[in-house]
Amino acid sequence: MDEKGCSRGTSATTYFAHSLPGEDERFWQPLPAHLLNVGAAAGAFASVFDAQMLATVQGWLHDLGKYTLPFQERLRGSPLRVDHSTHGARIIAQQRFGLAGQLLAYGIAGHHAGLANGQGEGERTALADRLRSADLPVLDPVWERDIALPDKLGLPSGFKFYGETRQQAKDRQPFQLAFLTRMLFSCLVDADFIDTERFYRQAENEPDHRSSGPPASSLGALRSQLDSHLGQFKADSEVNRLRSDILRHVRQQAARDPGLFSLTVPTGGGKTLASLAFALDHAIAHGLRRVIFVIPFTSIVEQNAAVFRQALGPLGEAAVLEHHSAFVQADPPRDDPERYQSLEKLKLAMENWDAPIVVTTAVQFFESLFAAKPSQCRKLHNIAGSVVVLDEAQTMPLKLLRPCVAAIDELARNYRSSVVLCTATQPALEAPAFEGGLTDVRELTHEPTQLFRQLERVRVRHIGTLSDEALAEHMRSREQVLCIVNNRRHARAVYQAMADLPGARHLTTLMCAKHRSKVLAEVRQMLKEGLPCRLVSTSLIEAGVDVDFPTVLRAEAGLDSIAQAAGRCNREGRRALNASDVLVFATENEDWAPPPELKQYAQAAREVLRQCEDDPLSPEAIERYFSLLYWQKGSERLDEPNLMGQLRDSRPDSLPMETLAAKFRMIDSVQMPVIVPYDDDAKKAIDALTYAQGCAGLARKLQPYLVQLPRQGFDALYKAGAVIPVTPEKWGDQFMVLAHEGLYDPHFGLSWDDPTLIRPDLLSW
Repeated sequence: MDEKGCSRGTSATTYFAHSLPGEDERFWQPLPAHLLNVGAAAGAFASVFDAQMLATVQGWLHDLGKYTLPFQERLRGSPLRVDHSTHGARIIAQQRFGLAGQLLAYGIAGHHAGLANGQGEGERTALADRLRSADLPVLDPVWERDIALPDKLGLPSGFKFYGETRQQAKDRQPFQLAFLTRMLFSCLVDADFIDTERFYRQAENEPDHRSSGPPASSLGALRSQLDSHLGQFKADSEVNRLRSDILRHVRQQAARDPGLFSLTVPTGGGKTLASLAFALDHAIAHGLRRVIFVIPFTSIVEQNAAVFRQALGPLGEAAVLEHHSAFVQADPPRDDPERYQSLEKLKLAMENWDAPIVVTTAVQFFESLFAAKPSQCRKLHNIAGSVVVLDEAQTMPLKLLRPCVAAIDELARNYRSSVVLCTATQPALEAPAFEGGLTDVRELTHEPTQLFRQLERVRVRHIGTLSDEALAEHMRSREQVLCIVNNRRHARAVYQAMADLPGARHLTTLMCAKHRSKVLAEVRQMLKEGLPCRLVSTSLIEAGVDVDFPTVLRAEAGLDSIAQAAGRCNREGRRALNASDVLVFATENEDWAPPPELKQYAQAAREVLRQCEDDPLSPEAIERYFSLLYWQKGSERLDEPNLMGQLRDSRPDSLPMETLAAKFRMIDSVQMPVIVPYDDDAKKAIDALTYAQGCAGLARKLQPYLVQLPRQGFDALYKAGAVIPVTPEKWGDQFMVLAHEGLYDPHFGLSWDDPTLIRPDLLSW
């Protein structure tokens, strides 16, 4: 007997992992079954990157603290909270397990509240302090009968450290260890969620919805559907013949070994479907599991997903998963781990990306790669062994470029992922030109410089500074013209100055996606019929929107933005080169001045436009632009939170896991989603929330009706009663709807400038 009265290995207590209130204990989930299930599932997830044993052991030990009498009393109704994570972390951190054990301890200790810093301050208790804690219930040693730990653990076989020199490897090693810690954590929390969810579903005789839909092995069937779709295209013009050549050549590269690729195709060259075709071919050739498309802007995720679904025929609807950040359940409070357990595990807080094709945002993708919360991290292991297509790769934010590049490199280096940098304006990210940059990036197109010359369809020139009146005159003097400006207020002012003209239209992110789609359909129809069409838009139109104007006016911006704007001019190559103008202008009105960050982009673009006046959109000019931009910013400004520096100075037992998550923010300002009851479909979905048992399907139906507002605008509308929660007793503040339809204008979208003028008697919802 030990000092606490536990007879080693002879306990008569039956230990449970999960209870069923009101049910006999014989129907509860036994603890050994849960630990072994989670270990097996986590190990299977991690086998993709050769870390099966590490993840298996982590799964075995994550709930080890449930082998205590206080926790079993908790399951039987005791109100006392019990720390059941630290015991497993303490055991795996023992010296015999070395470096691997240190890394696994982070995930075990944090599998409820999230990853903590190894040492130092944070909202969560640091791992070192947890491991030293003496305030733990007594662990029944009977656990050793159920769990047979290995004698030692090591890093995944074949793990490759970064860099050609010893110093480079030393500098990057902490980043790589933190990345591995997070990947293993992903395997653990996803396996834990799934096993718990499965237990409760079986107890309620509910189907396991995870078994529905096409598995990742259906990539071959998806490719067959894509081939049928592509077979309908006709090379009936010079542009279409070039698109066909690009597609054929890119697909011929699919057999190349997994790793880093670039796909440099001029705007309008068909890179969206070419990248999908390559990704499917490459995944099938190398046994990769899925394709993940990373899109820079939320506004076009739905659009690209719709293109993929159409191209993939009957299989597309079930195979393509969109993942937006708009509807994410709030995490239960970290100070109550058991409430976290009961609430968080019984729902899918986020999709775990277990789908053949995932379309997500750059914010969702990169912030997840640096996250600490279980709900954000659970999908990460499904990035391993996948093809990741970074659409418009140049849009990665400069302030976080170095950590983003390091993450891309690590996915290709140690997680069997192939990453495709897909853009018309390829950023200069290769080492040694970019400090800590990528190596061995292979181009998928044949002679990009020649391709850009063949697809040259516009003339780009800077026309100097325009007053508001001069810009309005440009719009009036042309019957078909697109004007792209840098902020919503400027776009609104330009539209108001020409609203009386035939074909005047306006696009802004203050319109919901359904509304924008309606405007774009009208624009395309007017252009097709040769009718007057004068469109003013913010930059949202530059990424993937298929329109074809004879003239585009573009307010000064980065050269990549100018190239995107050029893709909306003479897109199909049906007009003469000298009749297809992209006119770059500076604004005279200080009210329309771009933010400081954009001013730097514009300054670098202005310099390159001057130096490369004859061919400002060539790959050489683009490379010069990015090199100049990175040089102007300096190495420190490419990692403003100094994440790589903090990691470089860390040891395995002091990795700043929570700090990394807190400081890696691609968007500084918080955006709040508001549902607009734009049409009958939106109103029906809003009404359905009142009586629905689950919200996932309705959330997806409501996504096209969202408008993202800055926090201050949202708060103003909320205080005025113009935005209200739908069925808050059931959903809390998850679904916020516009209650005053008069604030949504058919030309300008949602207005939040002066909500104090709202009359309560006009509230409509």
